[in-house]
Amino acid sequence: MIDEATASAASSGTGTRATPRAKPALVFGSLALAGLVAAVLQSLVAPALPAIAADLKTSSGDISWVLTAYLLASAVAAPIGGRLGDMLGRRRVLLVILSLLAVGTVVSAVANTLPILIVGRVLQGASGGILPLSIGIARDELPAEHVGVSVGLLSAIFGIGAAFGIVLGGPIVDHLSWHWLFWLPFILAVIAVAGVAIYVPESSSRVRGRVDLLGALLLLVGLVCLLLSIEKGSAWGWTSGSTVGLFVAAAVTLAAWFVVELRVGDPLIDLRMMTLRGVWTTNLVGLAFGFAMYGSFVLVPMLLELPKSTNVGFGLSASDASLYLLPAALGMLIFAPLSGVLDRRFGARLPLVLGTIVALAAAIVPALAHSQAWEIGLTFVLLGSGLGLAWAAMANAIVAAVAAFQTSVATGMNSIMRQIGASIGTAIVGAILSWNVGPHGAPTNDGFTIGFWGIAIVLTIALFAALLVPGRPAQNQGAS
Repeated sequence: MIDEATASAASSGTGTRATPRAKPALVFGSLALAGLVAAVLQSLVAPALPAIAADLKTSSGDISWVLTAYLLASAVAAPIGGRLGDMLGRRRVLLVILSLLAVGTVVSAVANTLPILIVGRVLQGASGGILPLSIGIARDELPAEHVGVSVGLLSAIFGIGAAFGIVLGGPIVDHLSWHWLFWLPFILAVIAVAGVAIYVPESSSRVRGRVDLLGALLLLVGLVCLLLSIEKGSAWGWTSGSTVGLFVAAAVTLAAWFVVELRVGDPLIDLRMMTLRGVWTTNLVGLAFGFAMYGSFVLVPMLLELPKSTNVGFGLSASDASLYLLPAALGMLIFAPLSGVLDRRFGARLPLVLGTIVALAAAIVPALAHSQAWEIGLTFVLLGSGLGLAWAAMANAIVAAVAAFQTSVATGMNSIMRQIGASIGTAIVGAILSWNVGPHGAPTNDGFTIGFWGIAIVLTIALFAALLVPGRPAQNQGAS
């Protein structure tokens, strides 16, 4: 149960503002670096999966769990991290999470088998709690006039970092080795730990409660069953006992999770909070953007790196393919601050709607044609711009929809929805490509076209949800 005095102080904006020792620029810089490390690790391995699979002598299907394991662990860690931060102190929990991330990078860097590598990736996935904790700290410690832009930037960093991870992954693999995909982030993680320890003050607000471990376990098992059924369905057969059994297990487990979350005193995800219009609409947009971003990260690098002999691919190296993804990272870097400015002037709905429209255009362009270099370049200019606007606006929309003491939990929900969307997106897009394979075993042009149209359909749904986000909700009252 929430401490009423703490809740009152938090909701009124008193008792949680910056302490004299908190220097806003250093606080924000430390939080931004922590988020950047987590975001880069999320996607850095994507261009390297073929090289890792060859080195560890494993199949391309099994190696995809190097990416999926991180996304799943991160999805579950987001609400747990937010809840523990509210209970024990956000700075303290953030330091523990960053330490786990650092350990995970070392385990992954020295891994010589797939199971060990996946263990390292799961430990890295604890970083899912960084975003809700960082947003809570920013709301507590930064000047009120800077909170909107800062929260937007912190949220956008997860998109920016993921895009830069894709860009940097190719050159690192081509010129060093895949092990350096983890050694380099380890150095940054150590710096982030030092920055948080030195410059970030401990939050003064606390809530009473406990962590919903049963809910976390049910959610994790349900998602694993769902993603396994999607990823393996094509190979096993969609009507096979294994595939159908996993679908049934996923449905039963997730239904049980839903019941538990409604009945438990301190749920992993507050489903009642999801009924707020500003929350459920923004979370639906987050789910769609996670799907679109990671679905694109599967489609485009593969399209660029497939040999020209397939009559589909561009035949580029991993390094050259990464250059095509650079506009996405730059677009997010440019448009994320603009999103914060628009939010402060007009509210979160405008940048959220604009970002969704631009991202939808980014999916439609390659769905219509993707045989020319300029089409791929335009796709990622639009995608980065749309992600920058919308990714930052989502955090501000959530913050505006709930009371101050609910910020970490609510932003954790949005983070988990994006991670779930990313996990489902990679699985479904991969399945679409596996269903459309040519005589040489490579995906056909139709497979890529269907994949891009699938992303466009998901973003169309997101656009309708974005239009329903409240324009200028009452200041942090938690009302729809």
